[in-house]
Amino acid sequence: MEVAEQNTESKILEAARQVFTQKGFAAARMQEIADVAGINKGLLHYYFRNKNKLFKAVFDEAFERFALKVNDIFAADIPLFEKIEAFVDQYMDIMLENPSLPAFVINELNQKGDEFVKGIMNRKHRPNPLLLIGQIQMEVEAGRIRPVNPLHLVLNMLSMCAFPFIARPMFQGLVQVDDATYLKLMENRKREVTDFILNAIRVKQ
Repeated sequence: MEVAEQNTESKILEAARQVFTQKGFAAARMQEIADVAGINKGLLHYYFRNKNKLFKAVFDEAFERFALKVNDIFAADIPLFEKIEAFVDQYMDIMLENPSLPAFVINELNQKGDEFVKGIMNRKHRPNPLLLIGQIQMEVEAGRIRPVNPLHLVLNMLSMCAFPFIARPMFQGLVQVDDATYLKLMENRKREVTDFILNAIRVKQ
């Protein structure tokens, strides 16, 4: 791909991220994305034939960055508590940059099921939490944390980070907060989730 084409594609993906973040997938319009990118709609469709393909491109880029960063955290030679805090920070940052991603994943799982999972598993870069799971188990055996099931702990971490973005429309309606307030709540949630998890596994003195 030539440099000009790469620059145009990068502009489109950045514009798409902005619009998807502000409007969500359902409300986003290709014309609006083209306007933000500073191109005409025809050129946008030349690069990405429809909104689904464009969102998948945004997802692929975010997933790649996420996988590389969290795998660095999993492999880092740092204490477990620091690793958990770093993971929550990174996971929540990715969600805040791309708040439509969890709903996209749920939709892909519902529509494609095993095909979508196989696609994730076949990626060159995908999250590999086995090092984290092994470290949790070692900490349990050494008595430095409560005797928790490492798989449940990892599932709890993922659930506490992802679910607020999946349930966002319903929760915002129930508690009557606007988008800015909700995103600020999610920024603060990084500390809340980390403290909750660490307090749950910390050995009581």
